[in-house]
Amino acid sequence: MKRNALPGPQRAHSVSDDLLHLVRSKGILRPRDLRERGIPREYLVRLTRSGDLIRVARGLYVLADADISEHHTLAQVAKRVPSAVVCLLTALRFHGLTTQLPFEVWVAIHPKAWRPVVRDLPVHLVYLSGPALNEGNEAHTIEGVQVRITVPAKTVADCFKFRNKIGLDVAIEALRDGWRHRRFTMDELWKYAKVDRVSNVIRPYLEALG
Repeated sequence: MKRNALPGPQRAHSVSDDLLHLVRSKGILRPRDLRERGIPREYLVRLTRSGDLIRVARGLYVLADADISEHHTLAQVAKRVPSAVVCLLTALRFHGLTTQLPFEVWVAIHPKAWRPVVRDLPVHLVYLSGPALNEGNEAHTIEGVQVRITVPAKTVADCFKFRNKIGLDVAIEALRDGWRHRRFTMDELWKYAKVDRVSNVIRPYLEALG
């Protein structure tokens, strides 16, 4: 036995502790995360069987005693598709700007980005590029995972941009609710309307607010 090597049971206990600490720090673990710590994947199976970890979706694991929030699915999707930006109906729900309960998680990715195959999570992809994708989103920490979500003003502008997908009535409702609850200024909304190239579309509704 090497001088500093641990006996079998002690070594297994140490590796298991390292894995549990890793899950705790990341919130949601993917098997690929084990490589950075040199942890064999067999320990993931072992701790799942023992009940210390729970497999919440394909390739996603959390602690058995983890606090699961109402936005748990957003954290799962962000872990699976890190480049995605939560937008449209899901962002509206996150910001409290709609009464709808979207079944799918709406996310935006670049048209030329790798298109993830996420069969076990309810994901609806839309495509944006340039400033329309990169501006107007902010990071939120959900269950230890960084999730990019469009800010209220950008979310409303996006709703007008994708009005044919989600319905003009939804976009108008979001605009009115956001304005009523002071979730954005007129300048902020106009800025993102220009970014999304929907200035002419949204102008009559902005004038009605005034």
